[in-house]
Amino acid sequence: MQQLEKTVVVKLGGSTLGNHDTILSDVVELQKQGVPVVLVHGGAQRVSQYLSLLGIPTTFYKGLRLTDKRTLEIVTAVLAGLVNKELVVAIQGLGGKAIGLSGSDGNLLQAKIKDPNLGYAGEILASDPSILKIMLAAGYTPVVAPISFGFVDNTATLLNVNGDTAAGEIAVALETTNLIFLTDVSGIQNQAGKTIPLIHTTEAREMLYNGDISGGMIPKVESCLRALTVIRKARIIDGRKPHSLLNEINGATGGTTIVPD
Repeated sequence: MQQLEKTVVVKLGGSTLGNHDTILSDVVELQKQGVPVVLVHGGAQRVSQYLSLLGIPTTFYKGLRLTDKRTLEIVTAVLAGLVNKELVVAIQGLGGKAIGLSGSDGNLLQAKIKDPNLGYAGEILASDPSILKIMLAAGYTPVVAPISFGFVDNTATLLNVNGDTAAGEIAVALETTNLIFLTDVSGIQNQAGKTIPLIHTTEAREMLYNGDISGGMIPKVESCLRALTVIRKARIIDGRKPHSLLNEINGATGGTTIVPD
């Protein structure tokens, strides 16, 4: 049986998956080594592609996708359906064991409306990791799409939540060894464009406040700060490098480490 206290939560961004990625083979190898992995994925680019194909306009409010009812249906179908199952069969094709699910399954992620102006975009309230523990104990890698369970006007509904945020909340719920974000950059960079190897939580908060951290890195760092109230460290690394995940687990350097003060 796998040692669940050593579970690693990995957030896989859609931009890090290409034709020659080794991330999924790394997941399978870690599984064989007895290292439990929870893989949380995004897929915003695929969502945008399908919305465009269907002629559904994409509107952003304060940098976030406005998720009306029709958009929610496409987001759910693409993330919890197509992207999720592609990852599951890819892992199985490499000889691994995987089960796909979304945050709405088993009350894994419970959310509320984040901002009425954003429609069905959710803010996570709680996470119940029971279903993940069952899968991990049975030797499976859970592959999680960031679609959550919530209520709108007392009616149960699906809500679209940020994948980075979902990964952080799952890491907290599982009290994992560490949290790893695989991105398409080398890590958090300073104003000179150089990667910062180590940041403490106070410094990270200051960088967010001063605007030194921007764009898609914001939810990643915010998620790290949330997770570091429970776990020991969080890592943001370049997922485009061959065997980046396996090398990370084996102690490779590079990227940015965020640790408590």
